[in-house]
Amino acid sequence: MKKLFKGILDFQSEDFEAHRELFSDLKSGQNPHTLFIGCSDSRVVPTLITKTNPGELFLVRNIANIVPPYHLSDQFVATASSIEFAVLSLEVDTIVVCGHSNCGGCYAMNKSRESLESMPNLVKWLEISKEVPARVNRLMKGNSPAEREWITEEVNILVQMENLLSYPFVRERVVAGSLKILGWYYIIETGEVFNFNDETGHFEIVEKDT
Repeated sequence: MKKLFKGILDFQSEDFEAHRELFSDLKSGQNPHTLFIGCSDSRVVPTLITKTNPGELFLVRNIANIVPPYHLSDQFVATASSIEFAVLSLEVDTIVVCGHSNCGGCYAMNKSRESLESMPNLVKWLEISKEVPARVNRLMKGNSPAEREWITEEVNILVQMENLLSYPFVRERVVAGSLKILGWYYIIETGEVFNFNDETGHFEIVEKDT
């Protein structure tokens, strides 16, 4: 607790002071250019990875960076409502779905329901990506845990990108060219980010000339 309170004071005396004019400009509203859908994992910090300032990214974070397929519901739909708001109200021009290495949520996708019985809400949430393990099995060339891990994480990103296109207002803007969907795979231990190339069908490392 003390660490958190000290962090607040350090932020106010250092970071806030360094960006006081920016925060003043943001007091009346936001105009982010990107909806960033990422995992809740504590090791993934979107603004750090992208070197963006407050006001640039509209953030959605959940277990395994999942996007529920579009449907009208009378339930509480946090991720879907965030997508609606970002696209229809804030009019972002880019959506990033960012997965990462060593993802616990993706690991759980390959576990049995029995082994996760103490976390029923997690089991229910992961049902959105129930097609991922079968797709991974078709892509596996060997049988190593490491191979299954990274293929699962990459396939999961692709499934969420596909789910985004089930939202009529997202598809409409993608077709019109006013909205782009990017799939990123972030490697925690190296800091590398691989962007999915629609033309080649592969994740390719982001470099200076990208």
